[in-house]
Amino acid sequence: MQHAIVSRDDWLTARRELLKVEKEITRLRDKVARERLALPWVRIDKEYVFDTLDGPCTLADLFDGRSQLLVQHLMFAPGWKEGCPSCSFMADHIDGMNMHLANHDVTMIAVSRAPLAEIERFRRRMGWQFRWVSSNGSPFNYDFRVSFTPEEVASGIIDYNFGEWRETGEEWPGVSAFFRDEAGDVFHTYSTYGRGVEVMMGTYAMLDLAPKGRNETGGMDWVRHHDRYAQMPRGAAE
Repeated sequence: MQHAIVSRDDWLTARRELLKVEKEITRLRDKVARERLALPWVRIDKEYVFDTLDGPCTLADLFDGRSQLLVQHLMFAPGWKEGCPSCSFMADHIDGMNMHLANHDVTMIAVSRAPLAEIERFRRRMGWQFRWVSSNGSPFNYDFRVSFTPEEVASGIIDYNFGEWRETGEEWPGVSAFFRDEAGDVFHTYSTYGRGVEVMMGTYAMLDLAPKGRNETGGMDWVRHHDRYAQMPRGAAE
């Protein structure tokens, strides 16, 4: 934390220079958003069925009467005791967003391969209210390239983030978007993986404003399931 200490006028000069760069990023972000909306869509012809608290549901059912659906592909495989800590960090942001998303014709849910009973046990532990369904027994996770077979993992290369990925593993994070038209047809409109999932991490956006920034030494190794933070002394980072 070695920083120059300057006058208010000198600080304003430096801040205005940074603002020019921030404005460039804002304009580029707007351009990317326009290009994202202009992407072509893919019709979903496969009948995916999910296990939910309301019984078996199709992908179209998960829209809950709205025309847009956002899915967090939350890493939680069958037999895991808990969801991935980083994915859980992402999921911690959903409940606050959902009241606004729902009012804007968007339903947001999480989907994992773990059986529904295992999902519900962990969801209750976390205190989450959002809908989280199981794709167990469905090819959904595999088709959207967030789950991989033992053979794929053993090969040393998986097809993730739209290319070859040499960090193999059976589960990876992602966010996907879908549209349902008035006829009931469903279309895949967008997916993002890798660091693209930071779009859900509002906490990171605020850390980027804080004096120490993200203050990371090993990526997201500082993140814990939120019910474990109380076990750490204030200001500590394991």
